[in-house]
Amino acid sequence: MKKFHRNVPVFTSTRLFASLFLLTLFLFSLSFILPSSPLSSTTTPPTSLLHLKQNQQLGLKSDASDSKVFPNDKLLGGLLASGFDDRSCLSRYRSVKGLSGNPSPYLISRLRKYEALHKKCGPYTESYNKTVKDLNSGHLSESPDCKYVVWISFSGLGNRILTLASAFLYALLTNRVLLVDPGVDMVDLFCEPIPDVSWFLPPDFPLNSQFLSLNQKSDQCHGKMLKNKSVTNSKVPSSVYLHLAHDYDDEDKLFFCDEEQQFLQKVPWLMMKTDNYFIPSLFLMPSFDQELSNLFPNKDKVFHFIGRYLFHPTNKVWGFVSRYYQAYLANVDERVGIQIRVFDTRPGPFQHVFDQILACTLKENILPDIDKKHDNIGSLKNLKSKAVLMTSLNSGYFEKVRDMYWEYPTVTGEVIGVYQPSHEGYQQTEKQIHNQKAWAEMYLLSLTDVLVTSSWSTFGYVAQGLGGLKPYILYKPENETAPNPPCRRAMSMEPCFHAPPFYDCKAKRGTDTGALVPHVRHCEDMSWGLKVVDNNSASY
Repeated sequence: MKKFHRNVPVFTSTRLFASLFLLTLFLFSLSFILPSSPLSSTTTPPTSLLHLKQNQQLGLKSDASDSKVFPNDKLLGGLLASGFDDRSCLSRYRSVKGLSGNPSPYLISRLRKYEALHKKCGPYTESYNKTVKDLNSGHLSESPDCKYVVWISFSGLGNRILTLASAFLYALLTNRVLLVDPGVDMVDLFCEPIPDVSWFLPPDFPLNSQFLSLNQKSDQCHGKMLKNKSVTNSKVPSSVYLHLAHDYDDEDKLFFCDEEQQFLQKVPWLMMKTDNYFIPSLFLMPSFDQELSNLFPNKDKVFHFIGRYLFHPTNKVWGFVSRYYQAYLANVDERVGIQIRVFDTRPGPFQHVFDQILACTLKENILPDIDKKHDNIGSLKNLKSKAVLMTSLNSGYFEKVRDMYWEYPTVTGEVIGVYQPSHEGYQQTEKQIHNQKAWAEMYLLSLTDVLVTSSWSTFGYVAQGLGGLKPYILYKPENETAPNPPCRRAMSMEPCFHAPPFYDCKAKRGTDTGALVPHVRHCEDMSWGLKVVDNNSASY
């Protein structure tokens, strides 16, 4: 790199330094868009001399497995099981970021016991085959050795990750085996989390063809069975459908009552369709209370530990994550993530959204202000650098922030690099490459040090939970005006349950379920939602 003379203003050197980042971003963005994208190939594309030289100037290694770039306890304090073939899932044992806190010994013990149960009862085992036979006949021959929760692939990717974590915890609490409907792309997105046996539902599972048609009108729907008073302890069906989506009704919501759990515990096969992170309501059920306390002494880390246990990007997705991290995020003093969801069907960018992002990041000292007078002249020695990772369907906000720090130096003298991996324009839930990019970007956001997220965003919830981050949440704008204050710090890293029941099962009447226990509160970004918080941070 060319040396600067001492009398060169710092803003000039800063811009030249930033230009190197931007050139690297441009070259790397091409690899994301063109057919040689790491998201469409598991092999590493040839490294150009220019890219190699830039990496050397940035102090980066070209080997994605370098221990200095990916330092960590590979088993995350015992959270992860050993014994996997490392090459089958490169992301599992090469975590860039460690855990926020330590999982309880009890949680680790229960995970090992669950893995043993899954190995005993997983697809095509003797117990599985026997229980499937009962499923085909419609009645129980005898009390089954294994019981199951079948998670049906439904909704957008952020929702799917959150609901899969919810279904897994429910399976753990009820000693069931979780089997996952692979849908159209789950196999391409997530590695298998259980050693020696698959968690994906086999293609010849008898009820596969019914998944799309299952709804509240289905005869096997738990809510409909309650309406028709067809739930009896004397006649236990071989399967029950649980409709826990946002449009569920009062009878469906009785799933969260202990009385109904006593009945459901007898049913071998539970089919679950949901787009809700329903874990907060599990914390309100007396029958699960002690077990949850043992599993999670720090109650605000439920999704953090479950998510880090379950969700590992496949090699196809990890290729992009690791290369992008090394190129732009690894060799800086601080990483800032900004996730933007815009509640408007019109094409952006919108000035009020940009104003809100700027107001939040400046007010909370997340990003430095700019020096439009170019008064901040100094040395390049010991300059601090920040990488800003922005994710949005629209590229306009990234361009505005990037240009601001490109045109002016910062008042602090910090060097700010601004990056956006992709901009898809609109959500494409059923498009495989779109979901691969989305999963990669959620994971990248989780690797940042400070996170700013939009209200109501499951995309942001996943990132904050995996990263162990309490984000700054941007308030939902009203009347195309930036809110004042623009954002607030979250009280926990836990996601929000957007459509919880407001019902007291014991008293059999409506109640404010956000005021029953100190560790389940209403969400910061959705006043009627529920989230789990740590007891020490319950008041706010």
